[in-house]
Amino acid sequence: MSDDKNAAKSLVNVLRDGEKGYTEAAGKLSDSDRPEWVTTMNRFAQQRATFAQEIVDMGHAYGDEVDEDGSVVAAAHRGWLALKDLVTGDSPSGVLDASVSGEDHTVGVYEDALKDDLSDGFRAVVQRQHAEVVAARDTVKALQTAS
Repeated sequence: MSDDKNAAKSLVNVLRDGEKGYTEAAGKLSDSDRPEWVTTMNRFAQQRATFAQEIVDMGHAYGDEVDEDGSVVAAAHRGWLALKDLVTGDSPSGVLDASVSGEDHTVGVYEDALKDDLSDGFRAVVQRQHAEVVAARDTVKALQTAS
């Protein structure tokens, strides 16, 4: 028996948290002198929404309910991000630092899922999304380095 349902729930949680995080990051960067960063954050927010919906739709096709709210750990991370904002004054570098931290967490959730006994079709989706999440993290790290 595969671990699809549990992995899907974890992935949907982290993807929804990432969507919210990127949306918040875009908002915090909107007054910066780097509008291209806002565009990048919005693009990644949309990517996360699309990935989450893809997994939810796959679960529904198999009769699994994987549509969950954001995780407690990620909610704590968002709370930490809000606290950090008070200290950093919403600086672009602080927002990028927090985004990289969130991305590292997301990559870890994907890597944990790939260790599970996933069905072949679901594994292919997770592998494809993992590669795109790693590329997104690398993009944000590149922005961080350029700031």
